[in-house]
Amino acid sequence: MLTSMLWFAGVAALINVTPGLDTMLVLRTSVAHGRTGGRAAALGILAGCLAWGVATAIGLTALLTASRPAFDVLRIGGAIYLVWLGGSALWQARRQRTAEGAAAGSGGVEDAAPVPAGSARQGRRAAFRAGVGTNLLNPKAGIFYMSLIPQFIPHGTPVFGATLLLTAVDVLELALWYWVVCLAASALGERFRRPAVRRRLEQISGITFLGFAANLLLAERA
Repeated sequence: MLTSMLWFAGVAALINVTPGLDTMLVLRTSVAHGRTGGRAAALGILAGCLAWGVATAIGLTALLTASRPAFDVLRIGGAIYLVWLGGSALWQARRQRTAEGAAAGSGGVEDAAPVPAGSARQGRRAAFRAGVGTNLLNPKAGIFYMSLIPQFIPHGTPVFGATLLLTAVDVLELALWYWVVCLAASALGERFRRPAVRRRLEQISGITFLGFAANLLLAERA
């Protein structure tokens, strides 16, 4: 089991660091809401991964390949959610551009007002919900766990316990990766928070989310 776990850790690490929807969400949230916002989004994603791991351990994810309606419900729901995220990012970029134009017309740039504690908490909650939503509404995440983890469970090993163990390995790797992403975004915070750079990141995020939505709508069961 130890050898299988090490092999799984290597394969999962390569997959986890590949740029994708979850990494983009953590990066965007870290820039928009700071390191705590990025961590909240990451925690939401990790919660979704844990849920998929448990579902795999008890066999629920098999429904995604056995039942077309179940797959389609998640696929369409996830695509709609991603369209909403993408549209929100593009709308935010448009608002920032309008605000910059207004500030330039008034002959100066307004200082950013301090964010109230209540608003900060709401931002973290929204980031957590976004992380959970993007993960749980993506049937490909469930199929990933269902198709990858069983390949690394040795014959004769209790499937339930081994699945949870490998899920924990994947979640720990993702937590480390998202910590690096949040740290990098924080280190480059001043540059990322320049109005033009932040607006461009919102535009890129919006287009990326819409692209993932289109890909999800065209997805087929494995």
